[in-house]
Amino acid sequence: MFIKIGFDIELGVTAPTALIYMLQVHPSRAADVQGQGEMLTISPPLRTDHYTDAFQNHCARVEIPVGVSRVRLRNEAVVFDSGWPDPVSHGAFEHAPADLPTDTLQFLLPSRYCEVDSELLQFAWSRFAGVPPGWQRVQAICDFVHQHLRFDYQNARATRTALEGYRERTGVCRDFTHLAITLCRCMNIPARYVTGYLGDIGIPPVPYPMDFSAWFEVYLGDRWHTFDARHNTPRIGRVVIARGRDAADVPITMVFGANTLERFEVTTDEV
Repeated sequence: MFIKIGFDIELGVTAPTALIYMLQVHPSRAADVQGQGEMLTISPPLRTDHYTDAFQNHCARVEIPVGVSRVRLRNEAVVFDSGWPDPVSHGAFEHAPADLPTDTLQFLLPSRYCEVDSELLQFAWSRFAGVPPGWQRVQAICDFVHQHLRFDYQNARATRTALEGYRERTGVCRDFTHLAITLCRCMNIPARYVTGYLGDIGIPPVPYPMDFSAWFEVYLGDRWHTFDARHNTPRIGRVVIARGRDAADVPITMVFGANTLERFEVTTDEV
C-alpha cells in the first residue's frame, strides 16, 4: 500500500535565531519514500545545515536572520508500506541486564520525562513482577497504561512527566508512551521513544485533528519490537520520523528564542 504523508507548519519567530527540526522520514524508512523523495520546503528560503544525531535521526538546523518574523515548513511524500499491522511475537524473551547489548543500556536509565528512579520503580515491581517475563510482561504494562490514563487533548501539557501522568491519570499519546517506557525500564526492559506518522488506516476515523503520533519500542529476543500503550492494538501504517530516550530527544521543532505556533497541519492518508 502507499501512504501520503506531509505537514504544513508555520512559526512566528523573533530573529535572529535558529530553528532545529526533526521532520523527515527516519533513514530506516528512506528506501520506502517513492519518486523524488520528500518535498520539504522552507519559506522564506533559509540556510539549512543537515546532520545526523546520536540516535541516527535526520535533523536540520535553520538559520533565521534579521528581518524574518515567520518561518513556514512544508513537506509531502508518498511512502510504501507493507499494509500489515504491527508484528506480534509472543515468544520474544527478556534479556538479563548483563546479557543486553551495550548500545541498549541507555534505554534503561532515567531520562528527562521518564523517572525510573521514582515511586514508579516500586510500583512496577509490585504490579508486574508476577507477570511472565518477555512479551507478556510488556503487554501487561501497555494494558495498565491504556486503562490508567484517559486520553484528552484538552489536558495536553508539554512538560508532563511519566510520574505526573501516572498521578494525574490523563494525557495524550506522548504521556501514554512516557509512562509505558518508564515502567518497562523499571522492570529492566530497554524501551525507547518513537515519533512519526500514524493515520486512521484500517480503523474508523477518529474525531481528532491529524497529528504526529508517539509510540515506543522495547528490546526483547535480540531485536526491537513496536508497542503502543495509547491505542493498545497492532496498527497499520506507522512511518517513523525519529527515535530517542523520550520526547526531549525528538522535538518536531525547537526554536532558540520566543516563538508562536501559527499553523499546524499533518497529513497521513492511504493513497
